[in-house]
Amino acid sequence: MNTFYYHIKLLRPLNVLTSGLAMIIASAILGTLHETDTVILVLAAVMCYTGAANALNDVVDFKIDLINRPMRPLPSGFVQKRTALFMSISLFSIGTMLCLELSETAKVIGIVIAMPFMVIYTKFLKGIPLVGNITIAFILGLSFLFCGAAFNNMSPMWIPMILAFGLTLVRELVKDIADMDGDKSAGHRTFPITAGIEKAIQLSIFLSACIGVGAFIPYLNGTYGIWYGILLILGVEIPLGVVVVSLLNNPGISSATHGARILKFSTLMGLIAIYSGTFS
Repeated sequence: MNTFYYHIKLLRPLNVLTSGLAMIIASAILGTLHETDTVILVLAAVMCYTGAANALNDVVDFKIDLINRPMRPLPSGFVQKRTALFMSISLFSIGTMLCLELSETAKVIGIVIAMPFMVIYTKFLKGIPLVGNITIAFILGLSFLFCGAAFNNMSPMWIPMILAFGLTLVRELVKDIADMDGDKSAGHRTFPITAGIEKAIQLSIFLSACIGVGAFIPYLNGTYGIWYGILLILGVEIPLGVVVVSLLNNPGISSATHGARILKFSTLMGLIAIYSGTFS
């Protein structure tokens, strides 16, 4: 039973379920929840790709996780690297087969753009200053355009895409600060390592301020109603503010680790805010 648990844990089930929930909310924003077959295909494809990317990431980051996360399934020895790689390839294959059942545009986004970027990011781009952060933010944001393409209605997904991109970029940068020790040992050249922790924190604060201001534009111009503004403050603005204050008061790895956890669900809360804002 322990072995089964760690094989499931390898995929990071909470992240996988969150990605599926994000696609359900995105479908609700599009008003297409009644198209059950397509909704299931979209969320299943995204969940498979998410699990596959997580497993592949752990294979590539094995040495880093020995330092940063020694209790994860691979460094703890409960899962073998070849097994994790097999699971990743299998899930990528299943996700691709699911994408083949969707629209032509969704096929291109999922198979031609998103999946190769996931592999290239994990293997080559992750340790490059800011390039890796921007890439993973782009991949996550792209999932919303993928959902829109599946229903042949991409235009309502641009705001969720931009919001997800911005929040993920901040979180990935904060995560790089938290992971500095392990990244150094692996020879990665992330932004906090090359530019210093102080500049990384300054950039994180600057990006947080940009997102905090920019996220209110759809409310101010009337795209979304009052519930968008209320939930945005509770689920996005306040978490960003807490992270900024924490980094200012205690600029270091511990604050960054805490901040990355806080920001983990802000994208989901932003989506809920968008969906709620469509009713007013």
